[in-house]
Amino acid sequence: MSTLEVLSIETLVHGRVIVRRGRGVAGAVLAGYHGYAESADVMLERLQSIPGTETATLVAIQGLNRFYRGRSEEVVAGWMTRQDRETAIADTVRYVDAALDAVLAVHSSDPAIVHVGFSQGAASAFRAAVRGRRRSVAVIAVGGDVPPELLADESARFPRVLLVRGDSDDWYTQPKLDADLASLRRRGASATPKTVAAGHEWTAAVADAASAFLTSGF
Repeated sequence: MSTLEVLSIETLVHGRVIVRRGRGVAGAVLAGYHGYAESADVMLERLQSIPGTETATLVAIQGLNRFYRGRSEEVVAGWMTRQDRETAIADTVRYVDAALDAVLAVHSSDPAIVHVGFSQGAASAFRAAVRGRRRSVAVIAVGGDVPPELLADESARFPRVLLVRGDSDDWYTQPKLDADLASLRRRGASATPKTVAAGHEWTAAVADAASAFLTSGF
């Protein structure tokens, strides 16, 4: 009788990362993670919209799962699916580590690294901050929740966190934000909630909230 095997094969892939260098090499680094069916280009625009980041190095990291949006020629990406979930998470963390190594090769010292995620990208931001090789000082999560496996891991250590949601966001709801906030604080994390007038979107109010958080100090 024949048997069916499912193999997980490690292979080399290349990811797309867009970098806007700050003025000099001593400023902070903001690593950005877009939402589902978006691109690094979109996330770079969001990072650039944050007031006060002119001296920061902005790193927009695109998900490894690329595809065309609908029947168009626009290339977008996602981060992962339920299939082979643990492997995909590990792949993403290694990818972000490699991206930051390449970007920071010109830095003479370790800069402050802040991970910024929107929607599906919020989970990648948290995973990079907690599981990545480089120390992170903060996570800014907009319209996306904390990955459950991180909250379940008692050894996980979180940096400062800003949780942002739009008051009319029907995906990242107020109960979800409240649950994430309570879970982070139970773990001893410094977590700040912020609700703005918006839907499931990145607006000027979101950018202002991120700016206020970044200038509050670490």
